[in-house]
Amino acid sequence: MSHAESGDVVADREDPRGDPARPVTISYIAESAGVSVPTVSKVINGRSGVAADTRAKVEALISQYGYRRPTPATRSNMMELVFEQLEHMWGVEIIRGVERVARQNRVGVVLTEFGPERSAIHYWIDDTLARRPDCVVSVAQLSDEQRDLLRARGIPFVVFDPTVELPDGVPFVGATNWTGGRSATRHLIQLGHRRIATIAGPDRVLCCRARLDGYRSAMEAAGLPVDPDLVARADLTTEDGHAAALRLLDRPGRPSAIVTGNDLQALGVYQAARELGLRIPADLSVVGFDDLPVAALVEPPLTTVHQPLTEMAVAATELALALGRGEKTAQIGFELATTLTVRASTAAPPR
Repeated sequence: MSHAESGDVVADREDPRGDPARPVTISYIAESAGVSVPTVSKVINGRSGVAADTRAKVEALISQYGYRRPTPATRSNMMELVFEQLEHMWGVEIIRGVERVARQNRVGVVLTEFGPERSAIHYWIDDTLARRPDCVVSVAQLSDEQRDLLRARGIPFVVFDPTVELPDGVPFVGATNWTGGRSATRHLIQLGHRRIATIAGPDRVLCCRARLDGYRSAMEAAGLPVDPDLVARADLTTEDGHAAALRLLDRPGRPSAIVTGNDLQALGVYQAARELGLRIPADLSVVGFDDLPVAALVEPPLTTVHQPLTEMAVAATELALALGRGEKTAQIGFELATTLTVRASTAAPPR
């Protein structure tokens, strides 16, 4: 069939109605749905480019007539790791964990990046469906349509560190972000700080909301007010952390400590403190989140919440490969514990 995509399954156009014993064909489903054969082929093969109501109508007829979907004859011995943008240092930690498990299982890894404008997103899903990997670990957040396409093609997936609420039943591996935010703030309270500011990440990002909630919980438990003037919002970059820190510090009654949304924001706080002539930790204590390798290399070394990125990537890959083998798993979603790594960027507040 000239209109069909390469590798798609397209049956002949015979109508099975005259012989109930004969298997239903794609052409009969297309005729019943009032669509073209290539459209039915796209639905069966899990491809994009089909309107939602059309896809639902075809799916209903496939179920009604008992059409048997094609399944890969053999395993590809390959998995896919998907990033939205591979530009931050934490990506290396994730790749390290995925590669470790892949080597142990002798599975190849295809690395895909959407890019800064997400221009590759449609190409990615179509290319992935064509490759038919054994499984997908996605650091990028998948849309409902993309998850449905992967399911339709029989490709299991695991979402790494979800940034949005996921529907029930979607496999994921995350970290205890709320606990991390609370432990960072409690550490500063125990040192004697009372005016503790926070630079939180975007509210649309689930882990950022959890870290901010952890900060608020620790402050309220200690009987300390959560001053709106001490809560700043910024993207998870050094530049945005720097700008937010200047707003917090270049004013009367500045905070004596700042809890940041990640280590990159904390590096921005370091820059702002130097520009304002503030010493860390003598004049200002700083706590990060992630515990990237750079945290131990800056001066002074950064106190930060250790997020076990490599271990999370190991767990996500093991789960994805197990699902790819068709194994039943005890859990399809879990969080790994965060811990506080105390270094030299925190101390008692100045008198």
